[in-house]
Amino acid sequence: MPGRAGGVSAPVDWLIVGLGNPGAEYEGTPHNVGFEVARLLVERWGLGRPRSRWRGLVSEGRTGPGGPRVAVLMPQTYMNDAGRSVGPARGELRVELDRLLVVHDEIDLAFGDIRVRLGGGLAGHNGLRSVRAALGSSDFRRVRVGVGRPPTTDPDRVAAFVLGRFREPRDEVRALVERAADAAEGAIAAPDGHEVGGS
Repeated sequence: MPGRAGGVSAPVDWLIVGLGNPGAEYEGTPHNVGFEVARLLVERWGLGRPRSRWRGLVSEGRTGPGGPRVAVLMPQTYMNDAGRSVGPARGELRVELDRLLVVHDEIDLAFGDIRVRLGGGLAGHNGLRSVRAALGSSDFRRVRVGVGRPPTTDPDRVAAFVLGRFREPRDEVRALVERAADAAEGAIAAPDGHEVGGS
C-alpha cells in the first residue's frame, strides 16, 4: 500500500501509542490504561513480543491478513516526557499526523465513557502536552478512555487519583480496556468519521 505523501511508501500505515508510566508500581492505575489497551491490541493482532526502540517498547505487523501495517508503541519515558518517544517514532516511521492514534486516560469523562476524536484540546493531560510539543501540532487522533475524576480540582489529589489503583472492580476495568481496544480498531477501520463515543 503506497504511503499518503507523494506516493512514497511508509514503513507503517498507522502508529498507535498507548500512554502510561513504566514500572510495576503504576500497573493497574487509571493513568496506565493506555498501556493496557496497547497490550491488548498487540495480543489481538498477534504482533509478538515488543522490542526496545525510540525510548519505548514497540511491536509491528499487520492487524490481520490484508490489514493495515501498524506499530504499537508504549513510551518508557514516563508520561510527562512521552513526546521524546513518540516524536522520533513518528518521524522514522513517516506516519502522517492523522494516522497517529494516541490512547490515553481522560478524567473529564465518566468511567466507562470512550470517545474517539481528531485533534482538539489537551484538557491538562501532561502526556498529550508532551506529544503535542514533540509533534508541533495537536492534530493527531485520540482514543479518550474515561476513568472519572475525584470530587476536587486540587492537583495533588487528582494526581493521587490517577496514579492510585482503579476503584472499580477488575472485571469492569477489563471491560473498559476491551471496549477502548474496539474503539481503536474502529478508528483505524474508518478513520474519516467524526468524533464518536459513548458509555
